[in-house]
Amino acid sequence: MSALTLHTVERDSFFTWLDFRSKLALMGAITLVAFVWESPVLGGLLALALALMCLAVGVKFSYIRTVVILLLPFAAFMILMQGFLGADLVRARLDREALTPMFTFPASWPLIGGGMMTWEGVLYALNVVFKTLTMILVLPLGLFTTDVNAMVIGMVKAHIPYKIAFIFSSTLRFFPLLFEEVQTIIEAQRLRGLAFETMGALKRLRVYAKIAVPLILGALVKSQMLDIVLQSKAFTGSPQRTYLHETRLCAADYAVMVGAVLFIITAAVAYFGWGVGKFAGLRIW
Repeated sequence: MSALTLHTVERDSFFTWLDFRSKLALMGAITLVAFVWESPVLGGLLALALALMCLAVGVKFSYIRTVVILLLPFAAFMILMQGFLGADLVRARLDREALTPMFTFPASWPLIGGGMMTWEGVLYALNVVFKTLTMILVLPLGLFTTDVNAMVIGMVKAHIPYKIAFIFSSTLRFFPLLFEEVQTIIEAQRLRGLAFETMGALKRLRVYAKIAVPLILGALVKSQMLDIVLQSKAFTGSPQRTYLHETRLCAADYAVMVGAVLFIITAAVAYFGWGVGKFAGLRIW
């Protein structure tokens, strides 16, 4: 399989056979709680648990590693921004003025003299990073473990408009085609003597930018062909249609959905009742 194709699970698991509706419920619960929680400790534990869950259901470790590596520049940017410039936001979250300095630049230094990085700002930045990581890792939990046709049926039975479900499934089917076309263009460039391995980062970036032009044109051609095919088949987007495959909720699906609801309720009671999950600066929770 090409390195540029969509990632899938390496093996079937219990989660693979669940209905997509139960997976949507679990994904929605995790996303909602991750969005509400402001504690970097709980956010980090949730992201770690989600990463382990992805590995357990068969998501490739290389995918998770790639996500983490790509997120590192964003994490560094957030730590610098919140650590140095996010004091007002952190004070509003903590409802106090005094912050704990991590270090302060000498006042004699130009431009950055007197600037202070705070522990609270760094922790708040880590909270944002863990939120982002959780919301990225929750996608393969449902998408990589479900066939596209099963996704469409599950979304329709979840009363999502069929046109939205069709657009969603068409987008997922388009990605492998686009990645394959990128690989084809790169291989054609290699045959013409273009050595990507010996290029520097900037030169390689310029080459990839040139690839975008034929890629966009090819995508437009494919979208026009899809439009013609849909018109020739008198596509209306009506959900009143027959399906080749059918999906039914089983006991495991109901258990997952009940667990997702209980997770939301427990997190909400703990958050609003005891402040568990709120940003507390240097305190654990």
